[in-house]
Amino acid sequence: MPRPMTVVAVAGAAWLVRRALRRRIEGSPLWPMPALAEPVSGRPRSRALRLRVAARETAADGVVRLRLEGRDLPRWEPGAHIDVVLPSGLVRQYSLCGDPADTGSYTIAARLVADGRGGSREVHEKLLEGTEIEVRGPRNRFPLVAAPSYVFVAGGIGITPVLPMLRALPEGADWRLVYAGRTRASMPFLAEIEAFGGERVTVVEGRPDADVLPADLPEGTAVYCCGPEGLMAAVAERFPAVRIERFGARAAAGGAFEVELRRTGRVVTVPADSSVLSAVRAELPGTLYSCEQGFCGTCQQRVLEGEVDHRDELLTDDERGDSMLICVSRAHTERLVLDM
Repeated sequence: MPRPMTVVAVAGAAWLVRRALRRRIEGSPLWPMPALAEPVSGRPRSRALRLRVAARETAADGVVRLRLEGRDLPRWEPGAHIDVVLPSGLVRQYSLCGDPADTGSYTIAARLVADGRGGSREVHEKLLEGTEIEVRGPRNRFPLVAAPSYVFVAGGIGITPVLPMLRALPEGADWRLVYAGRTRASMPFLAEIEAFGGERVTVVEGRPDADVLPADLPEGTAVYCCGPEGLMAAVAERFPAVRIERFGARAAAGGAFEVELRRTGRVVTVPADSSVLSAVRAELPGTLYSCEQGFCGTCQQRVLEGEVDHRDELLTDDERGDSMLICVSRAHTERLVLDM
């Protein structure tokens, strides 16, 4: 007759196997991914906040708006975003689109991306009223600067960081907004924006063509853009100094290269259609990661040799001198050497 502890151990092992098989079938990670680990550079990590979904409403077709309540929340300014740790462990980034003066809640909006990687679906299906989630931030890499005039270009859910900016502009400010979406019904906050913006707002159903964008701007005009990659690329071509907000890695081509893992003595090949993270985890399965989009910093590694093709939206220029986010960044040289 087996001893009690043996029975417990066998039962526990069986449970782990069942969980692993279930996660494999569902397409989830076999093991929970640590969220937002301390980056190797030593950058202070944002304080973790535990917030509750206090209100939930439909903001447009396929868009849900959530009010997340807490106490004495860190203040934020227009353009800021938070990192939301979903119940599954996935991390997604959302612009704050509420009132910066409200220190008891944050407001975000999320569009459902049916063919996405699962984060937006989880927000829509799992973040019900009363749900508690972990949030980090806020952080702001898209700040509103003082300027004599402004042009804002937003595509779909890209209106979320722009909305607080419009509210914060001083009375009488010179500004224009081009707001594009598939249909008017799919464009969140449209009625509110049209009500206070009037003729300064140009609404476009579909992708705006070049004729909709201003041709000549007064000197010093600040241009802001957030939306689909194609829209941001078009605006950047017209206005090279545009300020852009991204929530993922920049799409770019790249060939295969090698990565030497100095501490383990191994060398892995990174194919053109794969990430450094995927190649490294094939050799070192315990390598930490989370967002896989270049903004949370969990996968940051120190670079010993080689030139990095940085594609993240997180590291500062100083940090890029000797580190990289291996989930999105690649190599300009034939080989990188990492301190792993």
